[in-house]
Amino acid sequence: MARPLAADYGDKRKAILKASARLFARDGYDRASMADIAAECSISKALLYHYYDTKEQLLVAIIREHLEELVAATLPPAGGSPRARLRALVGALLDCYRDADHEHQIQINELKKLPKPRAEELVELERVLVRRFSAAVAAAVPSLEKRSALIKPVTMSLFGMLNWHYMWFREDGPITREAYADLATDLIVEGAQKAAARGS
Repeated sequence: MARPLAADYGDKRKAILKASARLFARDGYDRASMADIAAECSISKALLYHYYDTKEQLLVAIIREHLEELVAATLPPAGGSPRARLRALVGALLDCYRDADHEHQIQINELKKLPKPRAEELVELERVLVRRFSAAVAAAVPSLEKRSALIKPVTMSLFGMLNWHYMWFREDGPITREAYADLATDLIVEGAQKAAARGS
């Protein structure tokens, strides 16, 4: 009969994932050992192994939970104009990144190091996000309908702006997160409109 989980099991697991993400982002996944992870978490290796058997399991859990949070946060909004709905998705994604710089950095840099079967389930979560944003971009820029081949490049350009903002954005910097969401939406919509017009 399996031992019942401790009442604080979930909290400890989340703390381990958070500390591991910090370590992987700072020192690199390849260079971190289970001993390093245990030290970063201020726990024994024995306790770490109680939660995760391998470093790979930890990496999968960090990326999966991060992507699941992004998917949950970016459900397509119901009301407003198509442009306002795109802006709402952009704002939701940036807000979800607020305290997840390490997890986000790991998703971008380390997912490709996983074996293909383990990576594929995570890539599918990324595809959910791409499909949602592609649909929102197409709705916000109807002129792209005649140049549908541009929808994916425009969408991925938007993700490029959003995904790499952690490299330069500071909460006390010259632009707020909300203002950056406005800027990114404006750049994408107005740029896509011009791109679609050039081909008409």
